[in-house]
Amino acid sequence: MATTDDPVLGGVLARLLARSRTIGPRDLPGLVDDAARALGAAGARIYLADVQQQHLVPLSGPLDDPLDDPSDGPGQRVGAADGEDAEDGEDIETTLAGRAYRLERTQLSAGPPPVHWYPLVDGAERIGVLRVAARPPQPEATDCWESLAALVALVVVSKAAFSDMIVRTTRDRPMSLQAELLWAFLPPRTIGTRDVTSSAVLEPAYDVGGDAFDHSVAGGHLHVSVFDAMGHDLASGGASSVALAACRSTRRDGGDLADIARAIDRTLGRWIPDRLLTAVVADLDTATGDLAWVNCGHPTPLLIRGRHVVADALRRRAELPLGLGFHDQGPQPVHHLRLQPGDRVLIYTDGVTDARSTIGDTFGEERLTDALVQHMAGGEPAPEALRHLIHSLLAHQDHRLRDDATILLAEWHPHGRRS
Repeated sequence: MATTDDPVLGGVLARLLARSRTIGPRDLPGLVDDAARALGAAGARIYLADVQQQHLVPLSGPLDDPLDDPSDGPGQRVGAADGEDAEDGEDIETTLAGRAYRLERTQLSAGPPPVHWYPLVDGAERIGVLRVAARPPQPEATDCWESLAALVALVVVSKAAFSDMIVRTTRDRPMSLQAELLWAFLPPRTIGTRDVTSSAVLEPAYDVGGDAFDHSVAGGHLHVSVFDAMGHDLASGGASSVALAACRSTRRDGGDLADIARAIDRTLGRWIPDRLLTAVVADLDTATGDLAWVNCGHPTPLLIRGRHVVADALRRRAELPLGLGFHDQGPQPVHHLRLQPGDRVLIYTDGVTDARSTIGDTFGEERLTDALVQHMAGGEPAPEALRHLIHSLLAHQDHRLRDDATILLAEWHPHGRRS
């Protein structure tokens, strides 16, 4: 069995990286399985999280993908580990594989056969897990397998950009046209550095209409934005997509928050008239904790400090929604607040707090913050706390959302210190 200081590991990883450049996504499971066996395992398999983060689904190879003809490519061993059913999936909430995904920590099972689960993480974004069947179990070699998992995550993400097969693996039903449009524009759900993390969730994932989010880290600043376009149709998705594009174009050209608001307002008025959009666009200086934001007709963001919401900390007069032409005529108010280390800023759309149960009970701001604080107080990372929160919201409405619901949580933890 190779270890992290063994030249065998370096050679296996180098060959995996080199071969991955010239293969298609359908051959990736077999390539990863080959690499695991070269390192002394009985086999390995890639599992990817579905769009709604409820299940971990095995990525199929050419011999076990019912939609692919094995004759189309070279005969290749399926990437399943010994003794594993290629069709099996893993529930994220209740299984050891799901625990590895949820907590982003390796999980070991004594078997038989001994099975290890390694989280697949691209930067700060969770994408799935790597299942490794070891013979015999060697916990001291965990670092070796984690190195393999880290490389596998990078390769999967690089292939997913042009692979319908990988995208199809993460879906269990078709997407609406407007949802397909929006997901094509959205960034990863989670990004971060040592000093800051931003994580977001959005539902209904397969039929989202006008909600969208964006976040980016550059030059010691975290940019975040949340949009909510009027309606729930293709024009709504188009309005949010245009807002995302105008926001990014202006930001990347050196524009500030006021410039971004004006650009979105002007662009909507010109190209999608009569379609309004609310937004919070914000910037956090990760060195000083200075938070700047613009609120255009959107629900007031919340400041969470420790286990409590700081009442009205971010409440300012909300300006008119974008698309009316108002913001293109004059200066746009930009608000400022100095955060404390460990502070979290929560931005959400009204589809979250206004969500009603079958008996008419709204989800509400208090339920929103209580659930989030409770999950994070239990040690859950922000992406996992939001995953639980959005599932609670879905359950509240009996899994039939009447409006889009988006939640974004930005955490400032300078020098890696978390509250």
